[in-house]
Amino acid sequence: MSPARPECSVVIPVFNSAGSVARVAEEVLAAFAGVRVQLVLVDDGSRDESARVCRELAGRHPGKAVFARLSRNFGEHNAVLAGLRLAAGRYVVVMDDDGENRPADALRLFERARESDADLVYSRYPARHHAWWRLAGSRFNGWVAGLLIRKPKDLYLSSFKCLSGWLVSQVTRYDGPFPYLDGLALQYAGRIEVVDCAHSPSERAASNYDLRRLGRLWLNMAVNFSVAPLRLSSLLGAAMVALGGVLTAEVLIERFLGKPTPPGWAHLAVLVLVFSGAQLLILGVIGEYLGRLFLMANRLPQSAVRELVGAARPEDADVGS
Repeated sequence: MSPARPECSVVIPVFNSAGSVARVAEEVLAAFAGVRVQLVLVDDGSRDESARVCRELAGRHPGKAVFARLSRNFGEHNAVLAGLRLAAGRYVVVMDDDGENRPADALRLFERARESDADLVYSRYPARHHAWWRLAGSRFNGWVAGLLIRKPKDLYLSSFKCLSGWLVSQVTRYDGPFPYLDGLALQYAGRIEVVDCAHSPSERAASNYDLRRLGRLWLNMAVNFSVAPLRLSSLLGAAMVALGGVLTAEVLIERFLGKPTPPGWAHLAVLVLVFSGAQLLILGVIGEYLGRLFLMANRLPQSAVRELVGAARPEDADVGS
């Protein structure tokens, strides 16, 4: 007889958090003591002892904890999708590994999703303990998401959230190498709820998200889930053509009025700089789309599981090719 389906799975992507993930995992299991819960730990190519700690956790909690070790670092959203494919719960909570999210709040997200029959429940932080550049990057990311993927105006796209099992089944159909979880979820989610949660300082000395990773995340959202950058490039090209027409008219008027044209006329430099810059920008946007299509056509892996502990069968490790 197969075991009953978990009411909730908790997916935790793990990266260089050997000092915190054990405490977080144990607190999650304690918080969900009255619920059939599954804990899914996905090590995303950590360089410390995170894999060993997660392996021991899965051994201590057979039937409750699943551990997957990816072959290398694929990125947070790739690791989360790998965990979602292993999650068996009717609802799935995604949370961080560094103590920023409280397990008691994970339970509240699950309960709100179950009570309201919501597809997606986001956490919202009245106060956040992040560096100023991280806060600024998040605000910019939210503003762009509102323009490109139709994010509701007052919704904060937190990594701490709860998805219904139905939504998970839709999101995990995506097998491309550049996932953006919020973009995927918002394409399918109907009812979205928000729960205010506390935000604790990270136990890491430094955030895993630097400006390069934030930029890559922004590109995944902008290029993978919208053609708006291409349309903006077309508008920019049209604006440059209009500017060229205005400057050409000015040249003709000055010629007819008999005004002398001084050597090294600044208009020529302006035209060259403006049009060259616009062309390079447009080519760069087109190149980004074409490059991603090339990588997808060549089946760049989304992730690959090297080790799996606690899953029912080997095929559970199929997390994309």
